[in-house]
Amino acid sequence: MEIAITDTKTQSRTTIAFAVCMLCYLLGGTVATLMSVNLPVAIPELLGKTPSVDELGKIGAYLNASFIFGWMFGGLTLGIVSDKIGRIRTLAFSAGIYGLFTLLTVFVANWESLLVYRFFTGLGVGGVLLITTVYISEIWDTNTRPVALGILAVSFPIGIVLTGGLNVLFGNWRESFWLGIIPILMAFVIVLFLPESSSWQSGGINKNKEQESIFSTINGKKLLIGSLIFGSVLIGLWAIFSWLPTWVQGLLANTSSDGQKERGLTMMLLGIGGIIGGMLSGFLIKKIGSRTTLILTFSGCFIACLLLFTTNSSFTPIIYVETALLSLFFGISQGSLSSYIPTLFSTTIRATATGFCFNIGRFFTATAVFFVGSLVTVFGGIGNALLSFSITFLIALTVVYFTENKGIE
Repeated sequence: MEIAITDTKTQSRTTIAFAVCMLCYLLGGTVATLMSVNLPVAIPELLGKTPSVDELGKIGAYLNASFIFGWMFGGLTLGIVSDKIGRIRTLAFSAGIYGLFTLLTVFVANWESLLVYRFFTGLGVGGVLLITTVYISEIWDTNTRPVALGILAVSFPIGIVLTGGLNVLFGNWRESFWLGIIPILMAFVIVLFLPESSSWQSGGINKNKEQESIFSTINGKKLLIGSLIFGSVLIGLWAIFSWLPTWVQGLLANTSSDGQKERGLTMMLLGIGGIIGGMLSGFLIKKIGSRTTLILTFSGCFIACLLLFTTNSSFTPIIYVETALLSLFFGISQGSLSSYIPTLFSTTIRATATGFCFNIGRFFTATAVFFVGSLVTVFGGIGNALLSFSITFLIALTVVYFTENKGIE
C-alpha cells in the first residue's frame, strides 16, 4: 500500500512538472513571434516618426536576427550549464531571463535597447526549449516518453497562435508584453516545486571510456547533411514567419484597415497550421517514410510560397487560405525533421550531433533573416524578398533527394 501511494505521488509530481514545462515551452513560442507581429506599429512609435519601407526593413532585420542569435547562444551554452548545476536551476534561470526581458519591453524607449532585450529573450527561450526536452526525457516513463515529447513540441506553435490572439486582444502593442510576468512566476514554481532529474543527480548518463567523435569522416558527412537540411528550412521558415505580418501590412496600405486584425489572424493561422502539420508528420512518416515525406513537404513549401507571394498584390481573404496551406507544410517539415535528423547518427552521439545541427542552423538563420531588410530594396518589395527565401526549400529538397539513408535506423 505504501508503494502504491509513493508511485501515485511520484506520478503526480511528474505530471505537474510536465504541465509547468509545457507552459514555459508554449510561452516561448509566444514571445518568439510577439515582436514580429507588432513590428509595423512598434518601430514607428520608438522612432517617433513613420519610417520608410527600407528603414523598417533594416531595423526589423536587426531585431529578428538578435533574437535568433540569442536563441542559438542559449541552446549551445545552457545545455552545458545544466550538466554542471542541474536541470531545475538552469530551467528556472532560462524561464526567468526570457520573462524578465519580455516584461522590460513594456517600458522600452528606443529600438537599440529593444535589440538587447530581444537577444536575452532569445537566450532564455533557447534554454527553455532545450532543457525542458532533456528534463522530460529523463523523468518521464519510457513507454509513453515519445508521446509526451511530441505534445511538448506542439506547444510551441500553440504559443504562436496565442501571439495572434494577443495582437487582436490588446489595442496597444506594449500591453501584450506584460505576458513576461508569467514565465517569471514559473521560474519560482520550478525552483520550489519541481523535482530534480534523478538521472542527473546520479550522474548515470553513459560515461563511456571513449566517446565517438561527431567530427569523424562518416559522422562529419552526416553532420553536414543534417545542418544543411535543417538550416535551409529554418532560414526560409523564419524569414517568412518574421516578415509575413509586415508584408500583410503593406498590402493594406491603400485601405482603411489598420492591419491589426489581419496581422493577428495571419499569425494565428501560421501557428494552427504548424500544430496540425506537426501532428500529421508522424502518420506520414509511418506511411511513406521520412525521406519521401520530406521531399513532398519541401516541394509543398516552395509551391505554397510561389502561390502566396506571386498572386497577391492587395489583401483579400484568399491570403488566409494560402497562409494556412503554407503553414501546414511548415508544420509537417518541423515534425519530420525532428524525427529524421536524429536517425542520421548512432545512439552514442545522437543528442550532441542533433543539437549541433539544430543550433548551427539557427546561426545561419539569424544571419540570413538579418539580410531580409536589405533584400527588400534589391528585389523591389517585401513579397519578392520573401519569395527569394523560398529557394531554401529547394536546397533542402536537393540535399534530401541525393542523401542515401540506407542503413540508418
